[in-house]
Amino acid sequence: MGEFLKARRSRISPQEAGLPATTGRRRTPGLRREEVAMLAGVSIEYYTRLEQGKQSNPSPPVLEAIAEVLRLDEDERGHLFELANAPTVKPNAARPPQQVRAEVRRLLEIVRPYPAYALSRANDLLAANEAGMRLLPGIEEWPVALRNTARYTFLHPQGKRVYGNWDEVAAATVAHLRAVAGTYPNAPDVVSLVGELVVKSQEFATLWERYDVRKRTNGRKCFQHPAVGPMTLSYEVLTVARSEGHRLVVYQAEPGTPDHDAMLLLEMAEVSG
Repeated sequence: MGEFLKARRSRISPQEAGLPATTGRRRTPGLRREEVAMLAGVSIEYYTRLEQGKQSNPSPPVLEAIAEVLRLDEDERGHLFELANAPTVKPNAARPPQQVRAEVRRLLEIVRPYPAYALSRANDLLAANEAGMRLLPGIEEWPVALRNTARYTFLHPQGKRVYGNWDEVAAATVAHLRAVAGTYPNAPDVVSLVGELVVKSQEFATLWERYDVRKRTNGRKCFQHPAVGPMTLSYEVLTVARSEGHRLVVYQAEPGTPDHDAMLLLEMAEVSG
């Protein structure tokens, strides 16, 4: 929680927080601890203990006040509450089953020819229809245990080439993993993936230190696909019932558009890594 609070307050200027402008250079970017404490109505000693991890179980009104000062959005506010009240290891933090129910696999086939795949909470690729697998060229060459959309984005040779908006996709991927890490503290699958990416990708490590938090529910990706050419697809993320953290991602495009035509070609395309 301390890391999150420090990262957030470094991004809020005194003027944004409603404080009068000051002359001279500030050694601390953004708000100082004492300024956050004053605006939130708590003592500086109390707020300092929060950032140092020495104060446990802050009350909801205190968290709400701090969230207001730091201008946290809905996802960030929820993340703060999870960090503040989560035990060291949650009961459901253990690695969940990776099997996908037959009904979910059937759904992947029902939505064809739209690309779709099922992901674990740590972005492991658990199942996909034909178009969904071909949407990520080269990932099928990896062993099943390594197939992971975050790992693909940062470590696969095709990752940077296939996403026309790679910077946006990469930032959203890291922000999602931050949200998952808040929900499942010390979950081995999440900790292992983050540790690997921090070591192997400087770009991931830099984004991880920004401490952005965002749950992925929908969005768009611009593909420069080696087999079917450029296309921009929107996606929706659906929660899978009775599966800890599993979700279904379905891509689509407006019928009659070049994007839709290119998407339909995925099932027939020959894709190589």
